[in-house]
Amino acid sequence: MDGVSETQVRRDVRRRRVFYIPGYDPIHPRRYRELYRTEGAAQAGISGYELRLVGRQGGGTYGWTVNGEIEGYATEAEIDVLVWSDIVRDSMDLNIAQTYLLMARTAWTYIASGALWRLMRLRKGPVMAALYPVGMLILQAVVAGLIGWLLGALWAWPARALIAPWAGVVMFWGLFAFAVVYLLRLFKRYDNKLFVYYLMHDYAYSARSKGANPPELEARMAVFADRIAEALESDVDEVLVVGHSSGAHLGVSILANLMRAGRLPEMGPAIGFLTLGQVVPMVSFLPEATRLRRDLHDLSTCDRIFWLDVTAPGDGCAFALCDPVAVSGVAPEGQLWPRVISAAFTQTLSPERWRELRWRFFRLHFQYLCAFDRPGDYDYFRITAGPKSLAARYEDRAPSKSLIAMPVNRFTSRAP
Repeated sequence: MDGVSETQVRRDVRRRRVFYIPGYDPIHPRRYRELYRTEGAAQAGISGYELRLVGRQGGGTYGWTVNGEIEGYATEAEIDVLVWSDIVRDSMDLNIAQTYLLMARTAWTYIASGALWRLMRLRKGPVMAALYPVGMLILQAVVAGLIGWLLGALWAWPARALIAPWAGVVMFWGLFAFAVVYLLRLFKRYDNKLFVYYLMHDYAYSARSKGANPPELEARMAVFADRIAEALESDVDEVLVVGHSSGAHLGVSILANLMRAGRLPEMGPAIGFLTLGQVVPMVSFLPEATRLRRDLHDLSTCDRIFWLDVTAPGDGCAFALCDPVAVSGVAPEGQLWPRVISAAFTQTLSPERWRELRWRFFRLHFQYLCAFDRPGDYDYFRITAGPKSLAARYEDRAPSKSLIAMPVNRFTSRAP
């Protein structure tokens, strides 16, 4: 097959190590175990195979074991979540005023750099998702201000008439300030329904440093790289790295570092890299994302890794069917990866299920990790617990005909 030698295509996988890199998510990683358990059971029932999940106790890592009976073979997969939720929580520990300041800085970064307009040339959905928290924060401030003004005006006149002119002024501004602060705090309290503050901090995290990785994230990625390198020295048949959403570009940098350091053993396990719902251009289009652009450039020619990118036009939060290397303007001569395919939500979900999920944008962004009631050739559970390596399963799969590979990025410099 193109890009990977036949010796790297493991057609029989009995033991696998899976490393899952979440996106920007402050919630405890147990949510991913429960999602795998419930959705895996649903997919197994639909597709006619068996999955048994066993939780892992103790240790400094978080994960679980999956025993499968799939396609006539027994398999075992050790799945680890590479946790950076503590870093996410720390980055979100801002008060309301700080969040509004962050909003202004983030909007200015994307507008002044020209990244916003170029991103819209690729897919408008994820750009609208990025603008959503900006618009909602402004709307919340306007609503709070109008209600504060009405309350202040309502009580200022009696105070001025009954007490003194200065009392009216004090009453107006006192009620105005109280109402604004109270309502803004109320909006933030119910953000688990609106996701305004969460999404604002998500998009701001990379924009703060204009695309460069913060030091605490670089340090954590080095730890992740060591854990993956250790698995590559074990006797498993495949090591599979899965990056979802923002976790996709973390995976790119981690694997590129391992490649350049010579830590991908030639005779070791097959290596698969699966990116799901990627938002790479949101970072790679920023001026200081030189490290990420270098990593995209280098990883795209590595014949030791099979890189499959799965997105869906129905996912409004992802850059669907966009080749993250090519659109970032760093595609080298002889580019091999990623192979970009579609999860085709409108085909792999029944009309009833699609109608149920269509406007639940955040839920659809996680559909890659869930069951499909009309499954096609993408099945997260066969990939992570089945008897074929990622390369063997998709070696003959052609890239999507709707692939977007035009170079759009203004910034193409790469770190030395």
